[in-house]
Amino acid sequence: MTSDQLAAVLATAKVFAIPLHDRFRGITVREGVLLQGPAGWSEFAPFNDYDDAAALPWLEAALDTAENTWPAMVRGSIEVNTTIAVVSPGRAGELVRASGCRTAKVKVGGLDGGVAGLGIANSLAADAERLAAVRDALGATGKIRIDANAGWTVDEALQAIPLLDRAAGGLEYVEQPCATIEDLAAVRRRVDVPIAADESIRRAEDPMRVKLAGAADLAVVKVAPLGGVRRALRIAEMTRLPIVVSSAVDSAVGLAAGLALAGALPVLDHACGLGTASLLIGDVSSTGFIPVDGMLPVPARAPDPDNFDEFAAGPAATAFWLARLDRVASLL
Repeated sequence: MTSDQLAAVLATAKVFAIPLHDRFRGITVREGVLLQGPAGWSEFAPFNDYDDAAALPWLEAALDTAENTWPAMVRGSIEVNTTIAVVSPGRAGELVRASGCRTAKVKVGGLDGGVAGLGIANSLAADAERLAAVRDALGATGKIRIDANAGWTVDEALQAIPLLDRAAGGLEYVEQPCATIEDLAAVRRRVDVPIAADESIRRAEDPMRVKLAGAADLAVVKVAPLGGVRRALRIAEMTRLPIVVSSAVDSAVGLAAGLALAGALPVLDHACGLGTASLLIGDVSSTGFIPVDGMLPVPARAPDPDNFDEFAAGPAATAFWLARLDRVASLL
């Protein structure tokens, strides 16, 4: 992309702000920037805990989607999980039943919902109660996976995982229980539940370290922090681990790229974490990706943001994101 082409894409920036139904990953509003290029619309929406250098792959991913068509798909639809924030057991059960999904990913560890700081014993009690409600809603054949977002020490993970496995009536896997690859490996050696790596891959200079260190049984892959659909596809193949493609609480524009990656993977044996549209109160596009019977279609391109005006960010958020976009673009 030439400097003139880059300037043309950046000039299309539209900043969105979509409220969430429940606090998730510490936020109540999902904000980001939509960009348009020759291949269509794309999304730049790194979380605020990413500095400009860490946000650079997110912009590279957005530019790649705006400029290039996606790789050829090998499947036309993707099974997805429903994602359950740190909510009450009753609400968790309602969300699972409404989703129609056969797999649920449940946030644990007290990161949201006001239970952080109560100590691991109280957090685990709340998590266990919520997982029991999810199991009741899913039934015996449904799959439950949990995500601690690197919130536990090794000792806490070793305490939590068996307890939550029992509460859930069996866990498919635990996503990123600890922060470091070394800690993941230490936990994996001592528990029976499979371990999935997320942050250890998308924040790593060398994603292969996860496999070489024996730290994970599965890899959770997200398009934006890995620099785009093509780059994420290469990294997924390099890990030589089973892959779960996941969302970064994207709008419909960002979700389309995740679905494109899932559609292009040679092998996809697990439900993907792309059913996150239900976390948002609405979307920038009327072509939203709401699962039907736990499935989502793979689109040929990102949808047009025809609902953007309803979710246009206010002046302060717009100024923040446009300044952030300019800073990150200067690093290209």
